[in-house]
Amino acid sequence: MNEQIKSELFSYIKESTEQMVQLESLLTSHPALAPENGGQGETEKAKALVEWLKNQGVKESQIQEFNAPDPRVESKIRPNIVVTIPGEKDDYSIWVMAHLDVVPVGNLKLWNTDPWHVTEKDGKIYGRGVEDNQQGLVSGVFAGLSFIKKNVKPAHTVKLLFMADEEVGSAYGMIWLLHNTKIFHKNDIYLIPDGGDKNGETIEIAEKNILWLKLTVKGKQCHGSRPDQGNNACLAACDLSIRLNAMQNTFNRRDSLFSPDYSTFQPTMRFANVEGVNIIPGEDTFCMDCRILPCYTIAEVLKETEKQIAETEKLYKVKISYEILQSSESPATPENAAVVTKLKEAIRAVHGIKARTIGIGGGTVGAELRREGMNCVVWSTMDELAHMPNEYCIVENIVKDALTLAELFCQE
Repeated sequence: MNEQIKSELFSYIKESTEQMVQLESLLTSHPALAPENGGQGETEKAKALVEWLKNQGVKESQIQEFNAPDPRVESKIRPNIVVTIPGEKDDYSIWVMAHLDVVPVGNLKLWNTDPWHVTEKDGKIYGRGVEDNQQGLVSGVFAGLSFIKKNVKPAHTVKLLFMADEEVGSAYGMIWLLHNTKIFHKNDIYLIPDGGDKNGETIEIAEKNILWLKLTVKGKQCHGSRPDQGNNACLAACDLSIRLNAMQNTFNRRDSLFSPDYSTFQPTMRFANVEGVNIIPGEDTFCMDCRILPCYTIAEVLKETEKQIAETEKLYKVKISYEILQSSESPATPENAAVVTKLKEAIRAVHGIKARTIGIGGGTVGAELRREGMNCVVWSTMDELAHMPNEYCIVENIVKDALTLAELFCQE
């Protein structure tokens, strides 16, 4: 693309800092919490975003809404929005995929500011969702707007996706879109700005397999002074959680693509059991968060889990059942895939940084795409404050990432 035209695109982005903060403020003011987290979903936030986009010059014909039915929320839908910016070529599309939903704020006492009202200080903006995932959303929007405002076509068609339901499993977002629409194509380029590092030099191409388990131990309740008359479910659950944690010694391979470079099996949430210190519980329930290197299958892990359950049942004379809360396996994106090589070039061209590929333990919608044979990457420039109190994003990072995306959109 002509360097003069590219300079004009970049100038628009650099001069739009104030508008970026304004859009972040608008989005934050509409809490988009899933019904699992006591919210009404993303509808109001999506409406506000669409209205803002139209006011910025995005035509109604460029906006498509794909609404997943959800009777649990007042609107009865979970919105997924696609903005299309036609390119000089339509042989493939470049997607920037951000999610609209956020996680709960947690303990308000840990926040120094109102989490639903953006506060700007020292080049940072604070609020729930400002980094996860509004930073990537806003960067994509302003990269796209630079072409609309300057009446320039990107080299290839650009599509901005604003998804629902990423934080609690994507059943009404990416998974629903994959199963109910035909908007994605295997030769498209998919970029998910939902993870990264403070320098923007790591490109995520693989994820550990994820397995979330809810395990329930049933014994026999009795008085605290007479453990001989019962079967302590809490004690059995504690032993089982340690046994499952130790499975990292069974599944002990290492892969330097990931950090940490090994599989992890962590006990996490524990449910209330009894209401008195002097009561030995007859039932105890806890959860495990397992992040497994792709060289192992979830089936292998479940087989070993069942072995540990059987040994625990025999030792403590209890019955143990488990429920799979989440299970995800996916292949890696090849390091020579077009999305990887093109993004590396865009990062080098804009920032002079030599990017490197990594794997992560966290889950993104990238796993869903990769399972369908679509190569994607996760990339952004961020301090990684996702789900923390006092979540912030650095305003300059929004600008830097928008410039990188604009450069990507210019590539032939």
